[in-house]
Amino acid sequence: MSSTQYPDGRDATSPDHVENNGQNVPDIAEYRLYKQRFSGLLAFVILGIVTGMQWSWFGPIANNTAVEFGISLAKVDWLGNISLFAYIPASFLVPVIFSRYGMRRCSEMAGVMLLLSAWVRYAATIRSLSPQSAYILLSFGQVFGTISRPVFQVLGPMFSERWFDLRSRTTATTVIAIAGSIGSALAQVLSPLMGTVRQSILVLAIISTAALPAIFLILDSPPSPPTYSGSKQPLPLASLSRAMLGLSVSEEAYMSRRERIDFVILMIVCGCVGSATSVLSVSSAQWFQPVGYSDTICGLLGATVSLSGIIAAMVSAPLFDRVFTHSIGAAFRIIIPVVSLVWLSLIWSVTPNNTAVLFVSMVIIGTCSITILPLALELGVELTRNANGSSAILLCSGSLFGIVLILVEGALRAPPTADPPYNMHDALIVHGCVVMGLNSLVFFLHGKQTRREADEVMIKDVVSGSSPDAVSAGGVERSHRTSVEMLQTTYSVGDKQARQIS
Repeated sequence: MSSTQYPDGRDATSPDHVENNGQNVPDIAEYRLYKQRFSGLLAFVILGIVTGMQWSWFGPIANNTAVEFGISLAKVDWLGNISLFAYIPASFLVPVIFSRYGMRRCSEMAGVMLLLSAWVRYAATIRSLSPQSAYILLSFGQVFGTISRPVFQVLGPMFSERWFDLRSRTTATTVIAIAGSIGSALAQVLSPLMGTVRQSILVLAIISTAALPAIFLILDSPPSPPTYSGSKQPLPLASLSRAMLGLSVSEEAYMSRRERIDFVILMIVCGCVGSATSVLSVSSAQWFQPVGYSDTICGLLGATVSLSGIIAAMVSAPLFDRVFTHSIGAAFRIIIPVVSLVWLSLIWSVTPNNTAVLFVSMVIIGTCSITILPLALELGVELTRNANGSSAILLCSGSLFGIVLILVEGALRAPPTADPPYNMHDALIVHGCVVMGLNSLVFFLHGKQTRREADEVMIKDVVSGSSPDAVSAGGVERSHRTSVEMLQTTYSVGDKQARQIS
């Protein structure tokens, strides 16, 4: 048999895993799929969409917001910056709260924050308030919304690992990850269409409140896991930190030197790509309006990024689950250079009367960037075997890079005497060069999918430990076939049987 190791560091061929007579596999639990995984997935999608709308809502209406509330455009920018700043500590709190209270309780806490954000933000629309008081309430609303947002993103890979099998795990992670992009796209389209800025904020509050009952569809874990990795206890964030520093850790948390290097590269590339797209969502009006594009066009450009990415991600995710099962690293080395070149090209394409070229650029950026995000989250778990910790770090890297880019690019805004006034050409130069330079590290990424290999080895061990006659164990029909045949058929048969489990 293969010498591949399980995530706990033990050899897959050791007697602890497969007895000599080939009839028993003590460490193998019943692997099952449950219908409740779809209701939980739906809840994550709904809440991910709504929380994704919060931080990008003011992007297309930045100029109108400044006029409506009597504040500067820089202060409107800080409504996005506040979200990015608050996202970092909130993300690292998610694994801690999850390990103590579980997935359901963690989601309920996020729901409370979402409700507070909706109506605190709306309270800022009271006309008797001074501009300063209104801005304080808007800021607190953004902070509360940001606290809720990372919960449904960080927990996504863990939910997928606990509820979905090898033939659907990447797809589930993708659906959850792109929910935020769907929300961002809706925000880009809806916020300019709601009449006044105050009416727009009321609509956002109503949508946020209506989404809260979805929390009751989220369950902590199924009675039986879908895979070997789904049966393991989640590792704490501290163990990942120690493993990254090369310190002494348990066998389950151990990372090889190659895995540590890959994770650092992944963190930089994921942070760079994610922040570049985030900055576009927040600053779309400031990039395009000075060269003659309307609020509506700015919103449609931002929405094009999200919608094209959503379609591409949904098409590609099943392929990585079923066809290109060990090719995530190769996908990074192909996709990242393409999107980097397009970001660089914006230096020359953000000009008046160039709408068609800009929309094509947005399609390519969305297709590449949003497809990469869920793959990065999955690859992070593959490298670390720590779903919550790796997701928190990767998502935080995007916020950290985003803060730096927004501050730097805001400082590079042209003066009112420039031609055109307040243009962002210098900012686009920095944006493109930073993305191109940092993303070049992707060529050094190996991206070995260790977790998936361990799950596949366990399936082979189950097959070798089965009797010659087909047996049904844990909702997965097993028969005495070759390992390759079983890898191709086990989950399809098991899914049929799992549909009978309520």
